Amino acid sequence: MALLFKSEIDRADLWAEALGGCAPDLEVRIWPEAGELSEIEYALVWKPPQGLLKSYPNLKLIFSLGAGVDHLTSDSELPEGVPVLRMVEPGLTAGMTEYVVMSVLMHHRRMVDYAGMQRDRVWEVLPTPLAADRKVGVMGLGVLGADAAAALAGLGFDVAGWSRSPKSVPGVAAFHGADQLEPFLARSEILVCLLPLTAETGGILNARTLALLPRGAALINVGRGELLVEEDLLPALDAGQVTAATLDVFASEPPAPEHPFWTHPRVVLTPHCASITVPDSGARAVVENIRRFEAGEALLHVADLGRGY
Repeated sequence: MALLFKSEIDRADLWAEALGGCAPDLEVRIWPEAGELSEIEYALVWKPPQGLLKSYPNLKLIFSLGAGVDHLTSDSELPEGVPVLRMVEPGLTAGMTEYVVMSVLMHHRRMVDYAGMQRDRVWEVLPTPLAADRKVGVMGLGVLGADAAAALAGLGFDVAGWSRSPKSVPGVAAFHGADQLEPFLARSEILVCLLPLTAETGGILNARTLALLPRGAALINVGRGELLVEEDLLPALDAGQVTAATLDVFASEPPAPEHPFWTHPRVVLTPHCASITVPDSGARAVVENIRRFEAGEALLHVADLGRGY
C-alpha cells in the first residue's frame, strides 16, 4: 500500500513521519521518486502538474493537502471515478479562525489607521464602536467559514453569513443565493471572503459588488486570489469606498515585485499563510479515510467535482 506525496510548499519529511506514525504499513513515496507507478494507490497532493495523477493506473483516492480542490479540478486529465477528498482537520480550521478573528479585530479597532498615524507621528484616539454595533459578513459557510463566523459571533460581533445554498450557524444571520447577495453585502462593514473558487465565484469581488458594501468597509480575502478582481480593489481603496484590505491570497503568488499591493498604505499583505494544514492532525484525517475506503465505509469530505468544492 503506497501513497504519493507531492507539494512544493509542505515539508515532505514531516508528512512522511506523521503518516508513518498513524499507519506503519503505508509506504510514503515523495514525488518525483514514485517508484513503480502501479503500486501507488493513494495521492496526497498540492498543485500537481497537469496530467500527473492519470499516470497512476491503480489510484483509489486523491487527497487535497488544502481545504480547496480547485488546484485539482483545473486538471482536465484528472482520473475519472477516483474520489477527491477535501482536507478537513482541526489544525487547518483553527488556524483559519485565528487569522480571520485577528484580521476582523484589526480592522474593527482601526489598526491600519493607527499604523499610518504612527508613521506620521500623530497622537489621536479614533472612535470605535462596540463589537455588537459592528456588522461582519462572512462569504462561504463551509467548515472554515462556519467556524470563523461562530467565533466572531462569540466575541459579540453582529455576524451574517452568505452561501450558495441555505446554511445555519448559531448566532449568525443567514443569507443565501444570488437574490440575497446584495442585502448581505449592504450590511457588511467588514467582509470576510472564504468562498471556494468555482466557475460561479471567480471574480465575485469586483467593482460592482465592492460598491454595494457600506462606504468605508474593510475587506478580508482568505479564500482564493481569483475571487477578487485586483484591479477593481485599488480604485475602491483610493476612493474610500473600501477603507482597508487584508489579502492572504492572490491571482499570482507571490505578486509581481511592482504590484501596488506591496506598498499600498491601506493593504495588509500576507503570503498565503492564513491557515496551513498541520501534518500530525492532517495525517490522521488522511489515514482515517484510507481505513474507511479499505473497510467499505462511507468516506468523509468527498468533493463534489461538479460544483467545484
